[in-house]
Amino acid sequence: MVDLAFLLVTFFMLTTKFAPAEELVVDTPASVSELRLPESHVIMISIDKDKRVFFGMDDLKAKADLLSRVGQQYGVSFNTDQNKKFTSIASFGVPVQQLPGLLDLETEQRKEFKQGGIPIDSTNNQLSAWVKAAQSASYAAFGKPAYIAIRGDGAADVPTVLRVIKLLQDDNINSFNLITDLEGKPSVAGN
Repeated sequence: MVDLAFLLVTFFMLTTKFAPAEELVVDTPASVSELRLPESHVIMISIDKDKRVFFGMDDLKAKADLLSRVGQQYGVSFNTDQNKKFTSIASFGVPVQQLPGLLDLETEQRKEFKQGGIPIDSTNNQLSAWVKAAQSASYAAFGKPAYIAIRGDGAADVPTVLRVIKLLQDDNINSFNLITDLEGKPSVAGN
C-alpha cells in the first residue's frame, strides 16, 4: 500500500501542469451557467474595473509564433530572452512598443509594474492585432483556432466590455465565451 501511495504521489507530481501567476486580478460576476471553458487552446481577454484590457494565451508553442507575428506587424523586435519570458507570462496589458521593456523586468519587478492596458481605441486598436495573430498562430501550431474568452471584473466599465465585444465582431469573431463565477441554481419555491 505504501508503494502504491508513493507511486500515485509521484505520478501526480510529474503530470501536474502549474498555471503561471496572473498579472491582473479580476473578480468575475456570478451566473448560473454550467458550461465550462476548455482546458487548453484559450485566448483570454481580461478587463478590470479601471478599464484596462489584458491579453493572454495558454499555448506555449503558439505564443512564440504570436510574439513574432505581432512584432513584425508593429516593427518591434524581441530577443531570445524576451521570447522565453513572453511564453512564461500568463497575460500582459501594455502596448506592443512597451512590451520589450516589460519583458526585460525581473518577475518581481513585473508584478510591481503598473500596466496601463492594451490600446483598444479606434486610432490604435492593438487588441485586434493580438487576437488575429493568436488565431493564426494557433491554427499554424494545432490546425484549429483557439477559443476566445472574455473575463470582465464585476465592477468593470460596461462600455469597455462592449467595446471589446464590438472589436471582435468587427473582425468577424462571433464565437467567444464570457467568464463568470458559478453561483448556485435558483431554487423553485412553492408547490
